[in-house]
Amino acid sequence: MTDRLTRIYTRRGDDGTTGLADGGRLSKDSRRIEALGCLDELNSLIGVVIAHAGPAAPVELVEVQHQLFEVGAELAAPGAKRLQAGDVGSLEQALDHHNGRLPPLREFILPGGDLATAHCHLARSVCRRAERRLVELGRSEALNPETLRYINRLSDLLFVLARVLARRDDGREVYWQPKPPT
Repeated sequence: MTDRLTRIYTRRGDDGTTGLADGGRLSKDSRRIEALGCLDELNSLIGVVIAHAGPAAPVELVEVQHQLFEVGAELAAPGAKRLQAGDVGSLEQALDHHNGRLPPLREFILPGGDLATAHCHLARSVCRRAERRLVELGRSEALNPETLRYINRLSDLLFVLARVLARRDDGREVYWQPKPPT
């Protein structure tokens, strides 16, 4: 493998732009760069979930981190298509596997629990933000439809994995207690 970066700082972004894989440059506040930033934040949060869950971390999360880099590669090279329908299918299989082992959901769940569970809920909400940014970008530029499907499914998987993590070590979920109607 060759070195990716020999120097971390280049000074090229000092003017408020950043480089894309195709050699183009965009403003750091462009829709594309905002979406990339949300994906980076999501990937970092998934790393926090893995760190807090330790050996109990769902094995799918490391693969998800790799896939999020693929999504980032798509965004860094406009027109690239790196995700396939099978990638979405893998998430759906993981969803079916984990959700099938959970009790039916009858109440809204408060995001929280231990650190791994709470961070998984936070990752889910950041995933939803990334999805909104991708949808916004997709209004003005063509995006791989599998990418949008993947991110949508990923937020579902993160919700289910938060439920799984909440049950570790005899833990439980905390349900919303709505006020009675007045």
